[in-house]
Amino acid sequence: MNDNQADVKTAPGFMKSVEEAGSLRELLRVGVPLMISSGSVSLMHIANRTFLTWESRESLAAVLPAGILHWTIISLVFGTVQYANTFVAQYDGSGQRDRMAASVWQAAYLAIVAGVILTFCSLFAGPLFGPNFIGHEAAVAVREAEYFEVLCFSSLPMLLTAALTTFFSGRGKTRTVMLVTVVGVAVNISFDYLLIFGELPFQEWWAIPCPFPKMGIRGAGIATFMAQTVECVLLIWLLSSRSLVDEFGIWRNRRFDRELFGRFLRFGFPQGLHFFLDVASFAVFMLLVGRLGRNELAATNLAFNLNTLAFVPMLGLGTAVSTLVGQRIGEGRPEIAVRTTWTAFRVSAAYMLTFAAIYTLLPDVILKPYAAFSEEADFAALRAQVIELLRFVSVYCFFDAMGIVFGFAIRGAGDTRFALVYSCVTAWMLMVLPTAVSLIWFGGSLRASWWFCTVYIIVLGLGFFFRFQTGYWKTMNVIESRADSVGL
Repeated sequence: MNDNQADVKTAPGFMKSVEEAGSLRELLRVGVPLMISSGSVSLMHIANRTFLTWESRESLAAVLPAGILHWTIISLVFGTVQYANTFVAQYDGSGQRDRMAASVWQAAYLAIVAGVILTFCSLFAGPLFGPNFIGHEAAVAVREAEYFEVLCFSSLPMLLTAALTTFFSGRGKTRTVMLVTVVGVAVNISFDYLLIFGELPFQEWWAIPCPFPKMGIRGAGIATFMAQTVECVLLIWLLSSRSLVDEFGIWRNRRFDRELFGRFLRFGFPQGLHFFLDVASFAVFMLLVGRLGRNELAATNLAFNLNTLAFVPMLGLGTAVSTLVGQRIGEGRPEIAVRTTWTAFRVSAAYMLTFAAIYTLLPDVILKPYAAFSEEADFAALRAQVIELLRFVSVYCFFDAMGIVFGFAIRGAGDTRFALVYSCVTAWMLMVLPTAVSLIWFGGSLRASWWFCTVYIIVLGLGFFFRFQTGYWKTMNVIESRADSVGL
């Protein structure tokens, strides 16, 4: 028994933890708030895409490429700072409270520096989406540049929010995370309508005009910036509460810790690079599909948008798995982590298979919000393409769940390098490269591109499953022992 395990077994509430550990109840307690709040950035983009569907076909075609390019640029840092969740979870499991606060500060410092630097990417919006680089249709490219430019200003609050959130999610205090993100999404949705259309909902009912001009896709970006700023301010306010300051030493542990920061980068950077290469692969995939035409790009945008209905909550469940695995590793109880992961997989499999049935049997039900304010004849051709693409989604979504649950489980223990290498190789060799070769040299089709995407996700999910089964992750740990931390 090491120092961490001995301390944990004498900690208050340990017996309660023993009774609940690994149970469905524990998973749902931690996971449901995260499933509701997970991917708040993605949920904001979903709202943007929904409103922009009603604004114009060009805006719908532009919003995902611009959004995913911005996400690609910040994903390296985002994935790295978010790995503070594992540090907090393992320190929580080992009972080292001061080190939890110190870990979050290291992530916050990285988020602030990187956020300021990435804001200046707005200066390159025009050239990036110009005819000499990406080369989409002119009407689409103008809107892509507008949306990307505004999103760059959201880099700082987005990254700092990701860092500060880990203090709550890593300790399993996920209701706090849920409340903050729900407020953020509500702000985004509220201002979406006002800023995109320049009018109040049900304008004819009101005696006053809308105080904002019609901004189109730029308004959607501003709404997202406002929402992420609100989330960041709320988290800073919560962390400044007297109870947290006294209990966890929020302020006294704010110094830059070179050893902890170096260890944080050693484990967190592979996750960040994993995020970056994964997102970059889909960004390149989208840009390649855009070469087929505006309708093909819009259909792909809409299919991915509908896929997020299933995918985004599973990211929250994955974060819950990562948190609980990290806590069990910190406690020295990896066998409980195995039980938690399998419970999560059963939940995610049932959830994803339900959506697979909806995508296959009831596609028009989930397409109705997008068709509501579109011209019927104009939407008919798009509808046919989207329904075909949703069949691909229904094939791969089960394996997507497998990749999320088992991938987050091994990363929660510290197995980030395997996740990096494996996801990079599969994404670029099975999806991006075949799609590029097919479209550039063989006049490939939208259907062929989506087959490559489907094969990639299936192979990715199976690979993470087999890696989890090896049990190598059980021997990993990202934190030092209590005795070592005292001596720092």
